[in-house]
Amino acid sequence: MTVVAVAVTLLLSQAAPKAHAHQVLLDQCLVYAADPKNPWALAHGMTAYGGSYLASDGRKATDVITKDFLARNLLPDGGVGVGNTYGFQRYASDRTPIEPHSNLITKTFVMAKLPLTTTFPTAWGTVTLQQLVDGVKKGFRHVPSSDEYWRDAAWTIDLFSQTGKPGTTIATELGPISLDVVMNDALDALEKNQAELADGLKKGLPEVPKRKQGIYAHPCGGLHFIQAVFGWSRFPEVKKKWGPRLEGQIAVLFYRLESERRQYDAALQQAPQFKLNILTQEVKFYGHFLETLGRLKNETGWKPNKEQELSINRARALLDAAVKGLEEMKAFSTMAAIKQSNPQVYLDLIGDSCHAANGWNQWP
Repeated sequence: MTVVAVAVTLLLSQAAPKAHAHQVLLDQCLVYAADPKNPWALAHGMTAYGGSYLASDGRKATDVITKDFLARNLLPDGGVGVGNTYGFQRYASDRTPIEPHSNLITKTFVMAKLPLTTTFPTAWGTVTLQQLVDGVKKGFRHVPSSDEYWRDAAWTIDLFSQTGKPGTTIATELGPISLDVVMNDALDALEKNQAELADGLKKGLPEVPKRKQGIYAHPCGGLHFIQAVFGWSRFPEVKKKWGPRLEGQIAVLFYRLESERRQYDAALQQAPQFKLNILTQEVKFYGHFLETLGRLKNETGWKPNKEQELSINRARALLDAAVKGLEEMKAFSTMAAIKQSNPQVYLDLIGDSCHAANGWNQWP
């Protein structure tokens, strides 16, 4: 065991006892997200463990990501993204994910509470987090009429929400854009994408089938998009303006818990040969569900009512059951074999374990 691993183990042993499934998720994230050749995984490790998370080679995850993978272009064409001097490729040549979703890494650095003055090493010198944020703003293009734009916008608007406030503008290469306009458009888009679920809630339907429609066309079922929109309501004037519209979207999220639970249960009955995939998807949804509501609580002061508390406890129980199911299949102990037979599930068992651990962190 390395010195780093020993130190982490000691820290974990000194913490209050955790639910078994929570600890399994933390351990899975700790070990498999630490790959210095996988910056996407490292960013997920930071999601669960914070800005001090280390890669398995002993370097800070942030330093590995910027030194080994950050690119720049000083030419007038704007570089990696239109107008942006800095950026990351989406995938490496071997299809290892680097930044498959625009600005995921810079958003992760900000969410890890790193000061904007933080300096990172690069292949050419150093860069500050503020420079990375400013670069994202410079290259930003707001296209609210495009469904494809919204499916990739979650991490970008979350970054803007976390670093801005009402009444401010985004300094793009083509001129300033009102952050209020962007966030109001995001709420409009969220309502549009959740319309079928909202209708199911209104009609009292037991479930709304997932067919990659609406919010289900987004990565991770749109939970990152929901997190980005909800976070903007931490400002009292926004919460007052959005009012019932925000409450409506929170209600839809709670409705999804039972709607999706029914479909996972049915899928396990109808297609037991896909148990690994289904249980992995359960970890994805229940973990992101807890993470989304945890962020809503911690960022905006939202408090669940009694019925919502029961649903949150239900989500933890469902997540616990999914983790135990994966343990029984020895999924966590056979990652090397899964990487060869099912590369996407392998990645999901890393990234979604980190998100689920983070979700559980917020509901101890």
